[in-house]
Amino acid sequence: MNIKELCLRLKLQKKIGYKNMYKILFQLSSEKEITYQLINELNIDFELRGLVLSAFDNENYSKLIDKICSQCDVITIFDDIYPECLKEIYNPPLVLFARGNLDLLQRRITVIVGSRTPTKYSEQVLQRLIPNIIQDGWVIASGLAKGVDELAHRLTLANHGDTIAVIGNGLNYFYPHQNEGLQQEIFRKGLVLSEYLPDTPPLPFRFPERNRILAGLSENILVTEARKKSGSLITANLGLEANRNIFAVPGPINSNLSEGPNELIAAGAVPVIDYFLDDTI
Repeated sequence: MNIKELCLRLKLQKKIGYKNMYKILFQLSSEKEITYQLINELNIDFELRGLVLSAFDNENYSKLIDKICSQCDVITIFDDIYPECLKEIYNPPLVLFARGNLDLLQRRITVIVGSRTPTKYSEQVLQRLIPNIIQDGWVIASGLAKGVDELAHRLTLANHGDTIAVIGNGLNYFYPHQNEGLQQEIFRKGLVLSEYLPDTPPLPFRFPERNRILAGLSENILVTEARKKSGSLITANLGLEANRNIFAVPGPINSNLSEGPNELIAAGAVPVIDYFLDDTI
């Protein structure tokens, strides 16, 4: 068994969790062939070893893994195609499930995030800004949520740019349902990524987890309209921790949706004062 298959088996096995999975995989990462003997030699407790051996032996997992690999590409943290920048974040995903153009992972990425209920202001700014970002050679990534995320993806595709969607559920789910057509289009023309098994449903706690992947993939993060306590600011703050370039679109001080960007600017983010990012990078 190779390390990729073991990654998938541990992902399928319940009660192992991220920290244990990390510990197990990195003890075995240099091995070309994972064997019973190697698992028995792992520096882990008896109960955890039992779970690993159970995953190793489970014949049903073999069928599930074949099914998963027929539906999408599987990228582990040990693969050459895994983005180096993503390894810099706290708890980098050990496995990614991908459908689309994997070459986009080797390009420079600007992440665009913002409110799920933006005003026309976000749309007007992005309509002018996105064509210039594309022209400068950037891939544009976002989270496929309604609002600014959706706008960023749609405008990128409309301007013949490349886009990556990082989602908080499995690839076989479409959330929100209104973006099913958009997700299908990104499968064909861009790239959709998830750290969750393909049949994993969307749940609220998974979206903040998704945000760290967006931050990790990015070189730049652009925030349009966003409230103070929002997923967009989580992404921006994670980006700050990872030493990414943070840009924010300033807005009127009487708008709740400008609180987030204006606060980021006060904390040192670069204010977007024209329709180009490259002059300030």
